[in-house]
Parts: sequence; C-alpha cells; structure tokens
Amino acid sequence: MSPKVRLIPLAVIAVALLAACGDKTPLPVASAPVQFETLEVAMESSPRERAWDGVVEAVNQATLSAQTAGRVLEIPFDVNDYVEAGQVVIRFTDVEQLSVSRRASATLSAAQADAAEAELAFGRTQALVAKQLLARASLDQARARRDAARAALESARAGVSEAGEQVDYTVIKAPYSGILTERLVEVGESVRPGQPLVSGLSLDQLRVNVEVPQSDIQAIREHGTATVILTDGRRIDATGVVIFPYADPKTHSFRIRVELPKASTGLQPGMTVKTAFKTGDTERIVVPAAALVSRSEVTAVYAVDPANRVSLRQVRIGHRAGDRVEVLAGLSAGDRIAVDPLAALAYLTAQRTESVNE
Repeated sequence: MSPKVRLIPLAVIAVALLAACGDKTPLPVASAPVQFETLEVAMESSPRERAWDGVVEAVNQATLSAQTAGRVLEIPFDVNDYVEAGQVVIRFTDVEQLSVSRRASATLSAAQADAAEAELAFGRTQALVAKQLLARASLDQARARRDAARAALESARAGVSEAGEQVDYTVIKAPYSGILTERLVEVGESVRPGQPLVSGLSLDQLRVNVEVPQSDIQAIREHGTATVILTDGRRIDATGVVIFPYADPKTHSFRIRVELPKASTGLQPGMTVKTAFKTGDTERIVVPAAALVSRSEVTAVYAVDPANRVSLRQVRIGHRAGDRVEVLAGLSAGDRIAVDPLAALAYLTAQRTESVNE
C-alpha cells in the first residue's frame, strides 16, 4: 500500500476533530427512562361552547294570600326558616267562620227533614191518586214540593261545604317544602281576602335564566344542550333547555331557561352563574386535573422531552369537565407529561441531588 493512500484517513480524522472543537453546542445526551408514569398529550374532539352569565331562580316560589277575613292569631315561622310541606305557617281567628259553619249545618238538618217529609207525602199522594181517591192535581203539587225540598237539600249541603272551606281557610299551610323568604303580616293584624301573607320558595328545583345574543341563538337551537359552571369548576348538565320564541325588542337578545337537576349545587336563587351552551364541535388538548401543579397564580405540568429530561412547564388552562381540564396554551400534541406531579418532583429532586454529589 502506498503512503499516499494511508494519509487520506488521517486527514479526515483531523478535519473531524477541528470541526468538533469549533462547535460549542453540546450534543443532547439521552437520560435514562423516567421512573414515573407519563401521558402523551393528544388532540381530543370536544364540544365548542359559548358562555354567558345567568340568574338562578326557584321553580317553585309563591306568595300565599288570605282567602277569608280574620285576625292573625299565630305565625310559627320566621324569615329563613325551613318549612315542611303541610306545616301551618299562619293561623287566623275562626269564631265567625265556625258560627257560619254551625248555621249551615242547622240549615242542612232542616232541609233533610223537609226533604224526607216531602218524599213521604209524595208517596202517599201517589198511592191515593192511583186509587182515584185524589185528583191528579194533588199529585202534581206533591211532586213539585218534593222536587223543591230536594233542591233545598242540595243547597244546604253546598252551604255546609262552603262554610267548611271558610273554616279551613283560617289555617294557612305550606304547599311544598322550602324556605320562608318574607313575612307580610304580623300577629294581631286583621286581614281581608286576597291580602298577601307570606312568601317562600323551594330549593329542591332550580333553573337559570340567561339572555343570549340573537347571533348565537340558531347554533344553540340546533344543539339544545347547556352546562352550568360552578365557581369550584364543577359542571352541571342541564336537564332541559327552553328557548323563548321571541327576542327582546330593546336588547335584541333571546331568553333561555336552563332547567337544573335535583342535586346539591350550593346555588341560591338570585345568584349569577356561568352557563355554557354548545355551538359546535372542535379539537382541543385535555389533560387530567391531577397532572396540574399550582404555584401561586401559575399553573404548570411536569413535561418530559424526547431525551427524558424533566422540566416544569407553564400552561394556560380553560374549562374543566369533571376530572379533566382543557389546556389552551403551553402543550402540543405529542408532548409527554407526568401523570403524578409529586412523583415527577421526587424524581427531579433525586436527579439534581445525584448531579451535585458527582
């Protein structure tokens, strides 16, 4: 082999060494696989939503009014007290009503006696007419008297029923279980029929009223689904969405009534709450809420790069759906993150300790 041929590989090696010395950027060194569970981020199909503030109201709310005249004798409950269905909330004096009831009962007794006597007289007259001992006109008179006695009896029965109702009206009972919100009369006051007495509402069934711009109403009609977003991030799916068929001529917005399920939500009538309506579908990144780390006002995840290096990466989050949270910025499809932030922190701390010791 000639010397010229042997010099070629030596020259190549020299050029490679010079190039290595001139390049200041170190090549990435792959670390050992991480010792905690990771998750590869991917785009997921999810509903596209728009949210507006709505006002919570009770489905069952009413003001009870007097149906008879009297004086307030007792008000067992005060504002903010819980009242069971059927419990007495106001009691009136019933002297006048009981007197009318007894008078009606006496009238009924007299009417029953008259009706019985008229029935007997009609029977006797009918028998005598059949034997041709009395003229037919007598039978007609007996029949008319019997019919009148029957009508008087029915009238007396109706009077007893009406008088009984008036007695019942002296005791006001709760139509359903709920909270007493207002007392409009006090003990000792005289009331008249139609006068408001107390107001109350039930917290068992709530709904939300939302005003929506006309530009979004068509998409909301097409999908017909809504979700109420609580302050703690929980989402409550509506059991029904009622869209009013007309817009407000002043604001040009449509009113939507969102029915809520019977569940413990912490909502109270009069509160405002975010209500999201589905307007379409989109692709977005969603991660487990348990993978997020909160440091003051910063939200982050532990990201693992292709070289298995771990770092804390800040992210911007969006809506929360159960135990999953939407990520608006900071992650891309294909990124790997730690499922358990505590395990990732322990691993990262151990790596740094080993580096210091070395």
